[in-house]
Amino acid sequence: MNNSYRVLLYYMYVPITDPEEFTARHLEFCKQLGLKGRIIVAAEGINGTVSGTIEQTEEYMKAMKADSRFADIVFKIDEADSHAFKKMHVRHRDEIVSLRLEDDINPLKKTGNYLSPSEFYEAMQHPNTIVIDARNDYEYEIGHFRGAIKPDIRNFRDLPEWIEENRDQFTGKKVLTYCTGGIRCEKFSGWLVKEGFEDVSQLHGGIVTYGKDPEVKGKLWDGQCYVFDERISVPINKTEHVVVGKDHFTGEPCERYVNCGNPECNKQILCSEENEHKYLRGCTHECRVHERNRYVIEHKLTNNEVKMRLAQLEEAEVL
Repeated sequence: MNNSYRVLLYYMYVPITDPEEFTARHLEFCKQLGLKGRIIVAAEGINGTVSGTIEQTEEYMKAMKADSRFADIVFKIDEADSHAFKKMHVRHRDEIVSLRLEDDINPLKKTGNYLSPSEFYEAMQHPNTIVIDARNDYEYEIGHFRGAIKPDIRNFRDLPEWIEENRDQFTGKKVLTYCTGGIRCEKFSGWLVKEGFEDVSQLHGGIVTYGKDPEVKGKLWDGQCYVFDERISVPINKTEHVVVGKDHFTGEPCERYVNCGNPECNKQILCSEENEHKYLRGCTHECRVHERNRYVIEHKLTNNEVKMRLAQLEEAEVL
């Protein structure tokens, strides 16, 4: 690994006037620099992950901090040996994270207490503490804090409803929340405070910051941390590595994600390379036989070859 590239993860809640115009100008600026990545801009702020050479990322951070609105922005930096994205996208949205509340939360006015990695590490071990993972289920499945609760959700916007349905188990508890870089917890913890939860704290800077802390060294984190770029996941715990991911088909330890071959499903599943071939990258029988199964198309399998694979699977299940 030559580490000639970097991946920057950042966000900032700050008022942006005319966010659509800012979006267009920012996209052009990023392309001029040669960056690749994904940035969301809204009237409430900016949220992005970009990759580039050391020189390109340095120039980007310098330009951002030169803007008075972003002078205090915090960049989480990972070294890399290539770009983590294929293209550069900057998009305007209503929110920089989609919680879609009727009465939206402004984290600049209401949010949970910030805990440093060492404070979060200590708080997790308190007997009256409950730790809520504020991410989606597929993020949790490849890695999470030991003992953390996994909300049964596919999208962040479903989290408040899930909390309401399970409210009793959190009553009277010290509630800790965490997410990848901290941005989702800014709103989620604020919503918890608004809903009457009295003792709410969040991991400041998220899992990524926790993994880089020289004192904590990622302790009590099991598995990998899911990231939304070509890397798919990154290590966090520097003292031990416990695999928590399970192969979708066999339940065996696995940390390899693939997208279901059926483009209408596209579900992310943990799957070994062997099982990807064995099950035609289809998470269900219906996905395996779908007429547009991408695995079948990519490998140019004939109808007879597909039928033979499916027959072998049926025979194995009977045995």
